[in-house]
Amino acid sequence: MQFAPINWLAIAAAVVSNFVIGGLWYSPLLFVNRWLSLSGVEKRVFDAGLPVALIGDFFSALVIALVLNQVIRWAAVVGLVGGIEIGALVWLGFVASVLLSQITYEHRPLGFYAISAGYRLVTLMVAGAILSAWR
Repeated sequence: MQFAPINWLAIAAAVVSNFVIGGLWYSPLLFVNRWLSLSGVEKRVFDAGLPVALIGDFFSALVIALVLNQVIRWAAVVGLVGGIEIGALVWLGFVASVLLSQITYEHRPLGFYAISAGYRLVTLMVAGAILSAWR
């Protein structure tokens, strides 16, 4: 297995897009209040843990971008549409299925799944578009 070249600016853009989407997705404008209610996490606890969570999210977004970059290169995908499709396919196989199993075992509501999985679907599709178009 050979690793493809890495465009570090595209990786950085994919990581930044993760934070922009997350900041909007988990804002009062969209889903944070519903997510807090469904997760059972109190707002003060959420806010107190946010700095550590953001550090973890940075490393997670970086690894996701690096791995997705390799998948895109191995699949020889070029262009926005192909990147969006790869992002959606990776989401379906490795995120949606794992999260569904997890919420089933944890007895969490389907709405919690929809918010969490939806966020990852959007971030993977946007990162896929960035990484496949900006080679």
